[in-house]
Amino acid sequence: MTPMRWITFALGELAGLFVDDGSLALLALAWLAACGLALRYLALDPTWAGVLLFAGLALALATSALRARGRHAGP
Repeated sequence: MTPMRWITFALGELAGLFVDDGSLALLALAWLAACGLALRYLALDPTWAGVLLFAGLALALATSALRARGRHAGP
């Protein structure tokens, strides 16, 4: 294995420790950005922004878990 392939493999494994579901990670980042923009430009009360953040992330996690259950379901 060449050094460049080894480094690429090691970085991929390291990222895999933190990101198991790429779509969940992207959705969470997009939701965080959307909530940050809403807080700044829509002048939301910080309490409601927290509720909105929690609800969106909980929904993203739930949909990810349902997708994973469908992938691992038996015949």
